[in-house]
Amino acid sequence: MGDSTDSKKLIQIDVSSDIVCPWCFVGKAYLDRAISNSKDKFDFEVRWHPFFLNSSAPKEGIKKSDYFSSKFGASQFEKMQSRMSEKFKGIGYNYDTSGLTGNSMDCHRLITYAKNQGYEKQHALVGELFMNYHVEGKYIGDKQVLLEASRKIGIEGAEELLDDPSKGVKEVNEELEKYSSRISGVPHFLINAKYQISGGQPPEIFQRAFEAAAN
Repeated sequence: MGDSTDSKKLIQIDVSSDIVCPWCFVGKAYLDRAISNSKDKFDFEVRWHPFFLNSSAPKEGIKKSDYFSSKFGASQFEKMQSRMSEKFKGIGYNYDTSGLTGNSMDCHRLITYAKNQGYEKQHALVGELFMNYHVEGKYIGDKQVLLEASRKIGIEGAEELLDDPSKGVKEVNEELEKYSSRISGVPHFLINAKYQISGGQPPEIFQRAFEAAAN
């Protein structure tokens, strides 16, 4: 995410997240703004790692409204939806809760696999899947949705990966243990292995962390 031939310092950012997490969508949007605001000072490498908000969620999917109403209660779900809608509007998007939610293992398998084709492609894939799920109402447990996102970003070998439900699971579990086993919530950002940021923090928080990490 920058011209590595110059003398700018490299900022490495390890992000633990789950595609089904709306605060992770917000966090990525703010991170992207912070990177854009700081790209004249630093080069960036963003690496995405898995986290499961609900590892036992059904593979076949369930309506978001039904799932969240059951989990939090109808009144609390409405409050959460209203709050997230305002957050999404603040970054230029409409928050969608009309689609399905469910198990995100296939997403994590694909995202973890994508890093082998470059972190910029992985970052772009995460952005596409976030848009699919949180804005476009698509179900990220649907193989065709994942394949369409992969084709759009240029991820090779995605169909072969997704055709075998055991492929890539070991790698996901290794990443979970290494990066996400000691955190309790997402999004979680580790900057140059020194500074941690939790939640959907505004761009200036990231920018201050970039400056501190570069020293």
